[in-house]
Amino acid sequence: MGSREVSNQDWQGKRVTVAGLGVSGIPAAKVLHGLGAVVTVVNDGDDERSRTQAAELEAQGITVRLGDGATLPESTELIVTTPGWKPDKPLFVAAAEAGVPVWGDVELAWRLRGPDAAPWLAVTGTNGKTTTVRMLASILEAAGLRTAAVGNIGVSLLDAVLGDEKYDVLAVELSSYQLHWAPSLRAHSAAVLNLAPDHLDWHGSMEAYVADKGRIYEGNRIACVYNAAERATEDLVREADVEEGCRAIGFTLATPGPSQLGVVDGILVDRAFVPNRQKQAQELAEVTDVNPPAPHNIANALAAAALARAFGVEPAAVRDGLRAFRPDPHRIEHVADVAQVAYIDDSKATNTHAAEASLAAYDPIVWIAGGLAKGATFDELVTGAAGRLRGVVLIGRDRALIREALARHAPEVPVVDLDRTDTGAMAEAVREAARLARPGDTVLMAPACASMDMFVNYNKRGEAFADAVRELAAESA
Repeated sequence: MGSREVSNQDWQGKRVTVAGLGVSGIPAAKVLHGLGAVVTVVNDGDDERSRTQAAELEAQGITVRLGDGATLPESTELIVTTPGWKPDKPLFVAAAEAGVPVWGDVELAWRLRGPDAAPWLAVTGTNGKTTTVRMLASILEAAGLRTAAVGNIGVSLLDAVLGDEKYDVLAVELSSYQLHWAPSLRAHSAAVLNLAPDHLDWHGSMEAYVADKGRIYEGNRIACVYNAAERATEDLVREADVEEGCRAIGFTLATPGPSQLGVVDGILVDRAFVPNRQKQAQELAEVTDVNPPAPHNIANALAAAALARAFGVEPAAVRDGLRAFRPDPHRIEHVADVAQVAYIDDSKATNTHAAEASLAAYDPIVWIAGGLAKGATFDELVTGAAGRLRGVVLIGRDRALIREALARHAPEVPVVDLDRTDTGAMAEAVREAARLARPGDTVLMAPACASMDMFVNYNKRGEAFADAVRELAAESA
């Protein structure tokens, strides 16, 4: 689907229901109202925050129904939903019965692009999306291109496509939720970084989750970037309906084959976007240019480089962009060295797949883990990490699941089980980890679980860990 100009006339008087208040629902309601649509916002909640948001929208002439997100408003012609609303909600069942289409905020942004809209370089995957998109934006900026990291992060997609700033290209992070509700999205090039069980309560099955991730490849023009270490991502490329001439481009931590990017002797190299990919390889950057140079982060860098190269970016800009990139807090962040032990905060590792990548980057490790498991199992994670573990400190509500997996697969590893969830729990966990660690070890807080049993979010959990480490360092000084 090509770019097209959307005039106010297209929306004048169109009856649109926006499902859900929040970070994407409120901007969507305002944009649609501004285009002349008759907008009704429905929301399950009816708390003080919702009432404040509703009052703001109603003052602009937008109808808001609180406490009833299940009933389809009369004469609705289109639903625009926030990503978090599950597909089996009664509102969507009623819409399907009435033949009313459902779009997400990404679909709305895609449809509202102007005739000279910037192409999208899109990224999805279970883990690493935000880092990869921000690396990509850094590379594009180093190439002198006007760009922004958008989607789940940074600039709102609606702001990016409707604002006054003109972009050359957008680096777009897309979740499986967003892709589910974006049927006509067609990216310039796209990447699926990895696939592991996540959000299965929302999608209903692993098959449905993977299928939604695979939507990102539909209609790609130049390149479908996949993870050569995960056959499932390549299978999605094979199944996608792409434009004539679109290429499958793999990334690998090994020596790359033709049409792949990979690593040779500490150098990131390109055998995909070179004149003779059978015999030629282009140096892009050194592994040490990637911050931090953990294996999964090198994979992120290769995926970002592949998308940038698909857009025609020169090798020097890949190197300069990777050098300039700084990771977000709480993503394998080095906090301090105390008594020759490194303390690493990877609070963002909220599932087993992310924790597995983090654990693979260090050896030996004292591992701080636990929290809300969200239905996850830990046998495979523990089996893979067992040989690297000096000791384990367990925190959080579902820590017993990890303790039982350790008993089965790493019975010789000492385990400290902290049965407390108060604000001092993290400080005790750090002290216990310090007691288990030896000089040269890494204390790694990669919980493999969500944080909400003890903390507001993973950021607060990471801050608690960092504070405890700094306190330990001050005492050791």
